[in-house]
Amino acid sequence: MAISSAYICLLFSFTIFVTFGSCHNLPENHVALFIFGDSLFDPGNNNYINTITEFQANFIPYGETFFKYPTGRFSDGRLIPDFIAQFAGLPIIPAYLKPGKHKFTDGVSFASGGAGALVESHQGFVVDLETQIKYFKRVEKSLRQELGDADAKKLLTRAVYMISVGVNDYLTKNSSASQEEFTSMVLGNLTVALKEIYKKGGRKFGLPNMIPLGCVPYMKAQSGGPGNDEVTALAKSHNARLPKTLDKLKKELQGFKYSLCNMYQFVNERLSNPSKYGFKNATTACCGSGPYGGVNSCGGKRGVREYDLCDNPADFFFFDSYHLSEKAYLQFAELIWSGTDDIVRPYNLKTLFEDKASSIHHPNVVNQP
Repeated sequence: MAISSAYICLLFSFTIFVTFGSCHNLPENHVALFIFGDSLFDPGNNNYINTITEFQANFIPYGETFFKYPTGRFSDGRLIPDFIAQFAGLPIIPAYLKPGKHKFTDGVSFASGGAGALVESHQGFVVDLETQIKYFKRVEKSLRQELGDADAKKLLTRAVYMISVGVNDYLTKNSSASQEEFTSMVLGNLTVALKEIYKKGGRKFGLPNMIPLGCVPYMKAQSGGPGNDEVTALAKSHNARLPKTLDKLKKELQGFKYSLCNMYQFVNERLSNPSKYGFKNATTACCGSGPYGGVNSCGGKRGVREYDLCDNPADFFFFDSYHLSEKAYLQFAELIWSGTDDIVRPYNLKTLFEDKASSIHHPNVVNQP
């Protein structure tokens, strides 16, 4: 019986597909990283929105330690998610808004410098958390189109989701709401975001808590002293309630797991004893002007042209008036990646990345009958 060449070609193509799978198949242990939040995590999304230089870092000396050019990251080099991606064997996770085709199978970052959990925090100048979730839903749809529903769901369920949000809400609070009411608003919006990610398959989340906000150089310069007690009180209120919020979600949502890292403690320890952690200065920003380097002038493009720049950012805990140095971010990334219960609970990120099953048994937790 004669067999047409077209049929042979079709049969060969089908055999190749069945034997090797589609070109989009991922390694069995692949875990993606999706990132949401503010300038702590923003790899440069604000480069591509209509905003002002106060919410951008795409000019020198930002980025010069590692990248050798400004990427839009608010530091002299890499940020926490850059190190987490490295530890997890992933490439640097790109900014969602960066032009060009992205490989969403490794993850993507929606974080926007200046963003808050509340839409009104720097509204019109940043990508707020609600909009970041809308972008994530577009990515989820794109992944389903590329991989198919089953493989996309598998990727999204195995992925780790890092979220840093709240700082800008508390720093810009001009509401008459009480401390408790305002914290409830922030945590309420964070909860909505976490549930929306969960609906699309997200199960594993990494979050830092608030730093002592009154101790950043900008706030110290504003108050003319060691710190702003009002915003630090908001941070403490947030930190007291965040674990309860996450534990409640864990009870409500099957398979919900989280890694909560105590960034408040991390910062306080280095402010109290900088030399123990390899810093010569944890009081003044490496880049800025005025008292404590607290005038937000780094780069000379935010209204104040003159600014001071240290010789070695690695000597400084703070790089600019608000943000930490790459060295500080590396130390924090190492803690949230492999730290123990005294700094990160109930799991560290390494445990979440390695989790392929529906449940995790933490090595420091004894299972109750």
